[in-house]
Amino acid sequence: MNFTELLKISIISLGANKMRSVLTMLGIIIGVASVVAMLSVGEGAKQTITKSIESLGTNLLFVTPGQLKIGMGGQGMGSSQKLTVEDYEAIARECPSALLVAPENSKSAKVKAGLQNTTTQIVGTNHNYPLVRNMKLVKGSFFTALDNKIYKKVAIIGDTVAENLFPNLEPVGKQISINRNEFTVIGVLEKKGQSGPSNPDDMILVPLSTFQKKLFGFKYLRTINVQVTKKESIDLAIEEIKSVLRKRHKTTEKNDDFSIRNQTDMLNKMSDITDTITLFLGGIAFISLFVGGIGIMNIMLVSVTERTREIGLRKALGATKKDILSQFLIESIFLCITGGIIGISSGAGISYAISIIGGWNTIVSINAIMLSFAFSFCVGLFFGIYPANRAAGLDCVVALRYE
Repeated sequence: MNFTELLKISIISLGANKMRSVLTMLGIIIGVASVVAMLSVGEGAKQTITKSIESLGTNLLFVTPGQLKIGMGGQGMGSSQKLTVEDYEAIARECPSALLVAPENSKSAKVKAGLQNTTTQIVGTNHNYPLVRNMKLVKGSFFTALDNKIYKKVAIIGDTVAENLFPNLEPVGKQISINRNEFTVIGVLEKKGQSGPSNPDDMILVPLSTFQKKLFGFKYLRTINVQVTKKESIDLAIEEIKSVLRKRHKTTEKNDDFSIRNQTDMLNKMSDITDTITLFLGGIAFISLFVGGIGIMNIMLVSVTERTREIGLRKALGATKKDILSQFLIESIFLCITGGIIGISSGAGISYAISIIGGWNTIVSINAIMLSFAFSFCVGLFFGIYPANRAAGLDCVVALRYE
């Protein structure tokens, strides 16, 4: 018998027990839908994190105080001399590969404006910060190098801060109070959205000198942001920064009291983490698909038992062992592929629902669809072999006498 005839017989046989066929496919549908949905969530998370890190700026290096050390007692932060304004100035002056350098320190504080108040992050920095961190203004202007020199009390506020402090009002030119110090709002940042652990929409930027002298009295820096001239110069810039800071801090490679993080390294590490999470979620979903395959095998074995006389009759009429084997394999594969197609559609629908209801970014990739479809076929083939062999191996006379 040819494939078309076998497929027609298989569809008729499955159609004779529609409810059982649907219930048999249910395990595959759920498994495939879970695989597609979980992989789409993982892929969406990966793209979101990638965009967040890239939105920080381009060709960035982050210099921070302290270095992770591993000793006899385990892991811990090495003793660290704090990064200072002088360190930032030295990097800007002595590192040719550094295009722009922006010092940074931050602290949470309560801010008031008239009857409104909010708690937000106050960031002290310089005029290079918006260029280095890829920030744009929608209103007003940024503070200047001169503002930093004269400890001017001016502030740039994020979109969320503007909504909290000045609902339905024009913020530029208004006064805000930070730690009982009156600041003039001179600009509003463009809405950017969550970016890693920080939210650039919920922060206030002030001149670093004002932050240190007038607000919190900090003498050190939390981060020195360095924008490199070009991507190819990142390694060279790292070596230049290390050389400058080691000379200033009188340290060596073994006892550095600072760390330099590469934006590309951060991106790769986060990508590895999201890939691991995606594999974990996908693995759980594949287990449910595997369980669905076991259900297929069980139902096919029941079907072989119920159709024993039919198998004997077909053999008596000339059907070969290969014909019987092929028919039951086609039935198993047909159930899995049909369930897989329905599962893929359901998984895509679930992903869309997650993005709408939960606000998560989900991406249904072609790879996830192809992988789910291929796995459905393999499940049908693998779990259909044993029932098909059992059916094909039945003795014609014994099968005809079966009750």
